[in-house]
Amino acid sequence: MSALQTDIEDRLRDLEPDVEVLLAEVVSGATLRLFIDHPGGVTLGLCERVSGRLNDYRDRYALEVSSPGSDRPLTKPLHFQRFVGRVVRLRLASGADDQRKLTGELLGADERTVTVAVVDGVVTLPYDQILRCNLVPGD
Repeated sequence: MSALQTDIEDRLRDLEPDVEVLLAEVVSGATLRLFIDHPGGVTLGLCERVSGRLNDYRDRYALEVSSPGSDRPLTKPLHFQRFVGRVVRLRLASGADDQRKLTGELLGADERTVTVAVVDGVVTLPYDQILRCNLVPGD
């Protein structure tokens, strides 16, 4: 998890305690994209409220706040554990280009690793090797 995401989570913890920050990432160098979740669902009003709570980030970034959608990002051990049995797409930190992207069924997750069944077999990866992971819609 990035320092930016940790800062945003810390800031929202007291102001919006039921909001979970799934992913905070800077894209194209100037846009801060934030995916949030909430037990009651993510509404436009909630996105606007969260955006207002992070207004000072607008000095540095264009701010986008949205729901996770069907290709929801998985960023924490609890996320991976919740979606065991689903198909995921992973982008890894190292390896040859054809080995940096994997798609397969999420078989298991603990506090340190994720296990995925891919075409070539079963792989177990530490979280620090995963740059990004998303659910594959339609499964």
